[in-house]
Amino acid sequence: MPQAKVAICLFLLLGLVFQPVLPAQDLVPPHPTKIARELAIHGDVRNDEYYWLNDRTNPDVISYLNQENVYTRAKMADVAELETRLFDEIVSRIKQDDSSVPYEDEGYIYYTRFNEGQQYPIYCRKVAVEGSEETILLDVNLLAEGKSYCNVAAVQVSKDNRLLAFAVDYVGRLQYTLLFKDLVTNKLLDDSISEINGSAEWADDNKTVFYTLNDPQTLRSWQVKRHQLGTDAASDDVVFEETDEEFNCEIYKSRSREFLFIASTQTLSTEVRMLSTDHPTGEFEIFRSREENHEYSVDHLGGRFVVRSNLDAPNFRLFQVSGQDFRPEKWEELIGHRTDTFIEDFDLFDRFLVVSERTNALTQLRIIANDGSADDRLPFAEPAFVVNSSPTPDPESLWLRYRYTSLTTPNSTFEYNMATREKRFLKEEPVLGDFRRENYRTERVWATARDGVQVPVSIVYHKDTPRNGTAPCLEYAYGSYGSSMDPSFQVTLLPLLDRGFIYAIAHIRGGQEMGRNWYETGKLLHKKNTFTDFIDVGKFLIENKFADPNRLYARGGSAGGLLVGAVVNMAPEQYHGVIADVPFVDVVTTMLDDTIPLTTFEYDEWGNPNEKGYYDYMLSYSPYDNVVDARYPNLLVTTGLHDSQVQYWEPAKWVARLRDHWKGDNLLLLKTNMDAGHGGASGRFDRYKEVAFRYAFLLKLAGIKE
Repeated sequence: MPQAKVAICLFLLLGLVFQPVLPAQDLVPPHPTKIARELAIHGDVRNDEYYWLNDRTNPDVISYLNQENVYTRAKMADVAELETRLFDEIVSRIKQDDSSVPYEDEGYIYYTRFNEGQQYPIYCRKVAVEGSEETILLDVNLLAEGKSYCNVAAVQVSKDNRLLAFAVDYVGRLQYTLLFKDLVTNKLLDDSISEINGSAEWADDNKTVFYTLNDPQTLRSWQVKRHQLGTDAASDDVVFEETDEEFNCEIYKSRSREFLFIASTQTLSTEVRMLSTDHPTGEFEIFRSREENHEYSVDHLGGRFVVRSNLDAPNFRLFQVSGQDFRPEKWEELIGHRTDTFIEDFDLFDRFLVVSERTNALTQLRIIANDGSADDRLPFAEPAFVVNSSPTPDPESLWLRYRYTSLTTPNSTFEYNMATREKRFLKEEPVLGDFRRENYRTERVWATARDGVQVPVSIVYHKDTPRNGTAPCLEYAYGSYGSSMDPSFQVTLLPLLDRGFIYAIAHIRGGQEMGRNWYETGKLLHKKNTFTDFIDVGKFLIENKFADPNRLYARGGSAGGLLVGAVVNMAPEQYHGVIADVPFVDVVTTMLDDTIPLTTFEYDEWGNPNEKGYYDYMLSYSPYDNVVDARYPNLLVTTGLHDSQVQYWEPAKWVARLRDHWKGDNLLLLKTNMDAGHGGASGRFDRYKEVAFRYAFLLKLAGIKE
């Protein structure tokens, strides 16, 4: 940014900081300048009068965002004390000096821990001998000193246990810098590699590292490079380049640690390459060439490759391939396709295969002995829950580590002996204060959508909350990319539940809770099923006395922000208030701009609007393009200035246009985190400030003052 612009920004920021806060009733909402901008395609012309907000280096843009923040804070001033109390409540339930369940790997015990009052984790290990002393691998609190944002990824120890690779992002745009530390001298090496996507893997020689590079403009992961410690990163070899703009690539290591895999992935297609970890200068070999509509993943252990594939199997099936002959005719089926069960993942052990499956919108773990002597599923009793396998580094182990949670059960870690069927409890995430799980009720119910489809809904509430249609209710959903929103425990929900709210997760189409077809019927030219499912679940909650018809609220984030953005256009009268977090609301303009990060990768999710059929359909639901004069519900919109996934200007433009058409006196608030990206604040306590603000907004609307 030019120095003159920096000076102007500082002047504006200081002016806003010291500006007196006016009484809420005297406030005039910000109205940014309109500058005509015609966008024409397919014979259609749209006028985007706020297109100019697409420039984070423009002082006028920064000024507008800050004005909105001042306005929002003033409008919420009457619940500022409640907001502080909510934050304190949430933090008081969290054990600050907590640590993760340790695991053993290559002669060391690894774990992360937190110190009381600190925001970031400390990565630690001990020699796997009783009484050994702790070694701190990485203290993220030290990295974060003086930074408004800090996120660490790709924490990887070399095979000889001496070197640590880690990546750090100080902005929130998913652009990491890869660094290295000598664990013997406790000093950083001189090597530094910028603009990686947050993943890296060591080769067996303890000096070669493979990493994935982001395109600086689109942020698409497009190259895998090879780096030798002690050399200039500018001369690193490109070992793979993904030239198709609809694909991303990533690198990972096999379960056996004998192979490095490069996976090129698109919504509907995959291609995997492989290289022996003990031959880092070799050439990657294609496991199976990409084919349209063929998604697969591969892992290796014990001389065999196991493949999860949707080849002629929408819900996926498993194959095994022995040796190095990967031709399709050599693929041997292990688990066939089933219309009622979706295969999500698998874990390899020397004697067992663990399959993560999903049936009737519930997850389950299936344990199959490699010799065919056993085929079991772990049983669970609650009506709605989540179970998934937890990393168990030693493939020789008979103990499967898994995590279990529900809307009333805190995250818990167990081990299960796959040979003897013995189960042992390791840890439950502590919830401090007066929490008692028996004080809460969870249900799994089914709402009928307008086309007759049954939509699962997970519900939780305090046992003293009346089920007579007088309780405020928050409905949440996502509904995109095949991502399933599972009913896991959230300590942050307790302040709402304890104040009489009912919380409902609508497992709408667009996710994969009910299998692959559930996803296919909620994307592309079927996307509106996602929106109507959500609306119909809201009606169900009212009709079945889960919600006060005058106090039903909605929340969604990112693609879920698109969801609630479309919903407020389609059914503005149904919800009293809506929270749209980092919402993807300017769908058409973004999907027509292939310079915006991640756009081309998304064509198979939303469609390519360069094709008229997709353009017309997308335009028919795009929240920004369908704003009309209406009495919209109270609306809180959040964003992050450095968001790399949904650019800040989408929610900013949306709020600006909504102000032009806003009827009535409902709240319309925009809150921009000027120091973060898509995920909000990075510190473990700072993020709860954002939660407390959202809850204060809901409680204000619901008339709950304490």
